[in-house]
Amino acid sequence: MIKLVAFFKRRRGIDVETFQQHWRTTHASLVVRLPGLRRYVQNHTLPGGYHRREPVHDGVAEAWFDDTDALRQLVSTPENAAVRADEANFIDPASLESIVSDEIVMLPGPVHPPDAAKFIAFLKARPDMSIELFQKHWSEQHGPIAAAIPGNRRYVQCHTQRAAYESGEQPVYDGVAMSWFDDLDALRTSGKSAEYRATRDDEANFLAGDPSFVIAREHEIELPA
Repeated sequence: MIKLVAFFKRRRGIDVETFQQHWRTTHASLVVRLPGLRRYVQNHTLPGGYHRREPVHDGVAEAWFDDTDALRQLVSTPENAAVRADEANFIDPASLESIVSDEIVMLPGPVHPPDAAKFIAFLKARPDMSIELFQKHWSEQHGPIAAAIPGNRRYVQCHTQRAAYESGEQPVYDGVAMSWFDDLDALRTSGKSAEYRATRDDEANFLAGDPSFVIAREHEIELPA
């Protein structure tokens, strides 16, 4: 199983509420028809993320497929054409980026509550580090540290597939990290812990600067039977 992770900003002139409503209803009804789609999740940046500045992304979408062949085969389908056509109705096309990733579940937590706060961080490897060493350090060294942060209910790493680098591409991100907390208070409290400080201290060992992030609410979109 592979996971496509897409990130984007809303179209200029559209407010956040309209953007989220269109994405969750009209656009979702088109995405769930994609051939080969196994699971679809939308992550909507929380309103608090707009209080001080514009967040790096308004939305993060996750779509699971059996393999990269399944992903390639849907590109030329009419269902995919409908999805792409609708993107212009609510997404800034220049902001739309994605990675194809291998998902590693570091902390297989329980089903999270509906109001869970989902922390999504976007990672770039240190420029003097190979992607192999980056992924190894992230999963084997950093992962266990981050999984130990108090209040972290579930922790997943999405590693950009190495095939992207072998083809000569430069992915927008080398990985995306996702952590679930019961609510915003639990997330804030975790930031005061020694485990959180240890996690931040380790970032210099494999990341290129401080990662950007959003705090979102997850919406699992039901696929047709």
